[in-house]
Amino acid sequence: MLAFPSINLSSFPWKPCMVLLPNFTRLSSCTRAISLVSYAKRRASAPQPPPPKHSAIKEERVEDDEGEFLQEEGSEVQFADDFGDDFELEDDEDFEDEFEEEEFEKEASLFVGDGAAGGGISLAGNWWDNEALTIAQEVSVTFDGDLKIYAFKTTTNSDIRVRIEKLSTRYGSPSMEDIEAFSTVYRSRLDEAELAGKLPDISLEVSSPGLERVVHAPEELERFKDRPMYVKYVVDSDNDVATSSSSQEKDGVFSVISLDVESGQCTWGIADVKVNRQKAGKGRPLNKKQREWRLQTSFESLRLVRLHPDC
Repeated sequence: MLAFPSINLSSFPWKPCMVLLPNFTRLSSCTRAISLVSYAKRRASAPQPPPPKHSAIKEERVEDDEGEFLQEEGSEVQFADDFGDDFELEDDEDFEDEFEEEEFEKEASLFVGDGAAGGGISLAGNWWDNEALTIAQEVSVTFDGDLKIYAFKTTTNSDIRVRIEKLSTRYGSPSMEDIEAFSTVYRSRLDEAELAGKLPDISLEVSSPGLERVVHAPEELERFKDRPMYVKYVVDSDNDVATSSSSQEKDGVFSVISLDVESGQCTWGIADVKVNRQKAGKGRPLNKKQREWRLQTSFESLRLVRLHPDC
């Protein structure tokens, strides 16, 4: 039997080291993106444990001016349903059924002006609602109008939820620094108003608009025309686009082909995304018929347009 000399590991020059990461790690545009939420607890409340990771993660993207997606240092990444390029679904029909159920749930919970991903202002009817909204609008002005309030919502539990967008970026996506800066200034103003008796003790959440933000037609269609969109529209019995309330509703995931603001018309094509490609067959690209398919709608016939996050 061979004998090995004993080794005193403590004599080795082991040294602690740090792994330095760059400020930004470039992500695939198809990656479910990072948390862009800033929480500010009530000023007089007792210290609370940090929220669980799953509650602080939202599907948001940080984009630079060229449309690239970035992960900020220290941010958490959630790879929801992302198993890499080699992952294949065993049952296309089950996937489509699941997709349709998800789309129905999203549609049922999202509407224009809901104060969340649908944007707009939603007030709970509290005595302090208007004061809190006025302060938020004043804070927005202090950033030279670059940080605009996309959505504002109050609850009966003394919560304020604000979503902001950055107008100087291509798709309006604020950075984590933008969100923290807005949250800090707004929190300070809320505390001042509370001391003056104008507001109760309030909890604040500031975030970005979200991956599935509503796109307002026609004013925002040009801005987001390079992104796939979920479109819900109405047609008459002859499948011609109509505006009657009795018309049939249809939907799909489309891309803007052309816009004519003067005539109030928009031409759509089928978006090159997973849910559409799977209709051509598992693992196949869009077929010729799908690539050449076109839909023309009037702006009035559009019931809901929002960004579609999948690639």
